[in-house]
Amino acid sequence: MKKIALFVMVMALAVAGLSFAQAKPDFSGKWLLDATKSDQMGGRQGGAPPAAPAPMTVKQTATDLTQEVVRGENTMTTVFKLDGTESVNKTQRGESKSTAKFDGAKLVIKTTQEGPNGAVETTASWSLSADGKELTIVRTTQRGEMKQVYAKQ
Repeated sequence: MKKIALFVMVMALAVAGLSFAQAKPDFSGKWLLDATKSDQMGGRQGGAPPAAPAPMTVKQTATDLTQEVVRGENTMTTVFKLDGTESVNKTQRGESKSTAKFDGAKLVIKTTQEGPNGAVETTASWSLSADGKELTIVRTTQRGEMKQVYAKQ
């Protein structure tokens, strides 16, 4: 009987250790794109240079992640539910529908938005560096993959 009790206690500690190791990261903070570590975004239409990196503020609760990007006098806010249910956001290009859920220590956000040639799907994988000072977002679309690295301010 003592062996069974000991076995149960050891297993409970092991499961608790796994739960602790799988803690979800908190992406909250003010972030600025580090262009030296990020893929080049390229020029805009007509050969104009790309816009300067916009600061990004992320607020995370147990249920939601809110992302605010400020460009000049315009602020774009998107909110994602973290339980995998659909979130609907209005953007400059119309309405987008997203699902967000954790895959281990990464947050994976899948977004669909109607474009002039049909639906455009994007997958963004968010991850934090071990020290929490860098946020890496890898976006995958039909056109390929782009990595953006942000430094915590």
